[in-house]
Amino acid sequence: MSLASVSTVAVSLFILGMFTMLVLNLNKLAENLESQVQINVYIKEDVNREDIKDLEGIIKDMQGVENVTYVDRETAMETFKKRLGDQTSILEALEDTNPLPESLVVELKEPAMVQTAAETLQKYDIVEEAKYGQDVIEHLFDITRLLRIFGFGLMLLLAGATLFIISNTIRLTVFARRKEIAIMKYVGATDWFIRWPFLLEGMVMGLCGGIIADIFLQLGYAEVESKIYNTLAFFPLIPADPFMTYISIGVIITGMFIGAMGSTISLKRFLEV
Repeated sequence: MSLASVSTVAVSLFILGMFTMLVLNLNKLAENLESQVQINVYIKEDVNREDIKDLEGIIKDMQGVENVTYVDRETAMETFKKRLGDQTSILEALEDTNPLPESLVVELKEPAMVQTAAETLQKYDIVEEAKYGQDVIEHLFDITRLLRIFGFGLMLLLAGATLFIISNTIRLTVFARRKEIAIMKYVGATDWFIRWPFLLEGMVMGLCGGIIADIFLQLGYAEVESKIYNTLAFFPLIPADPFMTYISIGVIITGMFIGAMGSTISLKRFLEV
């Protein structure tokens, strides 16, 4: 029964930790996209600099525009390399060619204005494309909201199941010592004097389950982080340090709390002598 309790705590906390990490990373991605209240206006090839300057002046005069920055092809490539970080080796196939176009980065005052401004800019002849991430942000928020609700519901369900198993495990131990507990009560032992050993037993079960869950969460996040950086270098994944430290502390404390609650529930009826 003790092994079953520890295993249940470990599985429950692993799933809770996994959902927590997923939701937090989606939140970071959403915040990252939302903070970039801007439109990337890509210019067609063979457009002279004077025409680009004229368009830049027109955009600056548009309502709601906070700033316009011209980005030449060389600067765009340097920025691209910085964003790739350690993955710049994928650019070796390009050799000395630079496929990136000139562009204007248009920063807006309000996210709500992005779509309208992008549609207006798309109509200019020298503009190849005006890109923004508003649709992605909206869908991402919907997914994050659903994950929060589902994760919270799953958290309550798993916490309840874990409490049930731990309390039943400790109840068997308490039942086997019920006469000893009754004698201790008759000779004047306080409830807390009797409760502490069982409370510690529950906390140790929760601690063991939390440590097991934490090990698998650490290994899993390290593997996911490696895969993300190798395939999706632009994804703003939360760095493992100190993120996983906080997750580890939260998982272990939650496990100990559930163990302590299970012990408290089990002891209640046997202390009434």
